[in-house]
Amino acid sequence: MDLNTLWHGFGWPLCRLVFLISLGLLIGNLIEALNWTRAVARVAEPLTRVARLKDITGASFSMAFFSGIAANTMLAEAHEKGTLSDRELMISNLFNSLPTYFLHMPTLFFITVPFIGQAAVIYVGLTLCAAFLRTSFIILLGRLVLPPLPPGCVVCRLDEQASTSWREAIDRTWKRFRQRISRILRITVPVYVAIFFLNRYGAFAAFETFLADHVTFISWLPAEALSIVVFHVAAEFTAGLATAGALLQGGTLAVREIVLALLLGNVLSTPMRAFRHQLPYYAGMFRPSIALKLIAANQTLRAASVILVGIGYYAVS
Repeated sequence: MDLNTLWHGFGWPLCRLVFLISLGLLIGNLIEALNWTRAVARVAEPLTRVARLKDITGASFSMAFFSGIAANTMLAEAHEKGTLSDRELMISNLFNSLPTYFLHMPTLFFITVPFIGQAAVIYVGLTLCAAFLRTSFIILLGRLVLPPLPPGCVVCRLDEQASTSWREAIDRTWKRFRQRISRILRITVPVYVAIFFLNRYGAFAAFETFLADHVTFISWLPAEALSIVVFHVAAEFTAGLATAGALLQGGTLAVREIVLALLLGNVLSTPMRAFRHQLPYYAGMFRPSIALKLIAANQTLRAASVILVGIGYYAVS
């Protein structure tokens, strides 16, 4: 393998990828810092009326568009005061799934696009559909199990949050960028290098032959796609993306297989995500027993919704 082949097949694609990830991460962080998704919070009031949820739930829903921690803090305080019952707390916390997703969707989109291009649009679209599906289920559940409530003021507490200035937004964006980009590159570059050489020297072809002879329960997914799932579960989402990008650019997998593998990794990484990302700050806001119940309900519902949209995508694609 000469230097020209190495540069055009590996060096230049990796440089381009790092540049696009950095640019996308800056844009995504700036959108989050400016709270541009906050306007969507105006949908909270009619939704809470339909779901028979209290005004504190609607205010928490609106708050979750720009701070998930602040939103859960409002619910925890209301629960401690007796304003929300255990059942109402559970449903209210699950209700925040959609704005929490919107909060991180810009960064998710701008990170995935440089890796997998068109597949990113499909993947993010499917996970967004799953978030809407979860919210629809919670609205229906609240309608069925909660008693009717008098009207309240859902948006009153929004005025307590001052708008972020451009200066503050830029400072916050740069701080988040420095924290995230180093972690992403520490994962992306080694994984990209490993996948390039493994693919170059036939490791995936040998792995595919082995699995074809010994594994039957995942016959619907190409053997090469299993590496995406493994990195997604064992490492982080970025590692799975790096693997997916290398396989997609090398022509080893098509867009459909990439999306299905990422969805499967999304589901299988549920326990790891719960303990690594949710447990630390949930345990600080809620009693341990309540925190574990909320985490279990959140991750179970999220995994179920992703499975449903994944089955739908598999059937129609």
